[in-house]
Amino acid sequence: MSTTRPHLRASARTAAAILLAIALAGCSLVGSDDKPAGTKDVVLVTHDSFVLPKQLIAGFDRQSGYHLVVHASGDGGTLTNKLVLTQGDPTGDVAFGVDNTFASRALDADVFAKSDVPLPAGAQQYVVPGDDGRLAPIDNGNVCVNIDTGWFADHHLAPPRSLDDLVKPAYRGLLALPGATTSSTGLAFLLGTIGRYGDGWSAWWRKLVANDATITDGWTQAYETDFTQGGGHGKEPIVVSYDSSPAFTVPKGSHTSTTKALLDTCFRQVEYAGVLTGAANPEGAKAFVEYLLTPAVQKALPDAMYVFPVRQGTPLPTAWARFAVQPQHPYTVSPAQISAHRDAWLREWSGIVSG
Repeated sequence: MSTTRPHLRASARTAAAILLAIALAGCSLVGSDDKPAGTKDVVLVTHDSFVLPKQLIAGFDRQSGYHLVVHASGDGGTLTNKLVLTQGDPTGDVAFGVDNTFASRALDADVFAKSDVPLPAGAQQYVVPGDDGRLAPIDNGNVCVNIDTGWFADHHLAPPRSLDDLVKPAYRGLLALPGATTSSTGLAFLLGTIGRYGDGWSAWWRKLVANDATITDGWTQAYETDFTQGGGHGKEPIVVSYDSSPAFTVPKGSHTSTTKALLDTCFRQVEYAGVLTGAANPEGAKAFVEYLLTPAVQKALPDAMYVFPVRQGTPLPTAWARFAVQPQHPYTVSPAQISAHRDAWLREWSGIVSG
């Protein structure tokens, strides 16, 4: 989520990942070869974890008559900062990857131009409140606490079910999570606790820190190294990850996952795309946003970027249908509240975790 979804960065290191090994590096180009003479570029500014199958990139070029060039610009927060700093004189035509934790900031700074991209059925529920047709929702996912179900069975310990449980003595030293100031996943988890506890969030975090939670720089360290099911012989059987994570911990030949997402601990992330104010090619930019919402691209998102499509009725991979269960009532914080209080919340959070 994610905001880039950290599975996008780390899963290229695991057997579960198939497509992520081609994750883009900063200022990389996609499809820069074989450009027909006279074809006009559409420059996409996105986060480092943007991945689509090559045939879909080629499909856009073929169907639209434009040529897609991709510039990667860090994680979702870094991307948003760069877009704000270059407002009115952007480094591209279209942006993908600003999420609901940063959307209000981008809209307030007039980063995106009104484009009124038609939305498919199901997408309207993810529109930023108050947006006037500048940002189109493309995908969604939920940051949730995940557990190693086998570890709890082996240790004859009832697993946690809620955020309240995580601060109980029974779970002392069993949780690994990414930090809110260094990870988009960590920020989303912090916002989830604010959505759950309101003004009481800081008291909950003090209890969590006192319960010996392991706080890392990012999702990769927390999941891949510290989590017992992450492949790195970790010691913590509880981790902050995603609702889609259990779909990638199904052993070969097995019909069950070794992990489970706790659906009462989740915060929803939504990623958006939009035409940039001052774009050199606004028509091509709008065409690409529309392309991201087509059935073919929406169907590819789970395997390509480990996120859920926003288009209603889009089929999911078999493992997702069984193990990537989305919460019915995730915690939420309005984009306006996030924009107004994000910096203050992060300063207070930093003070709590640093002691």
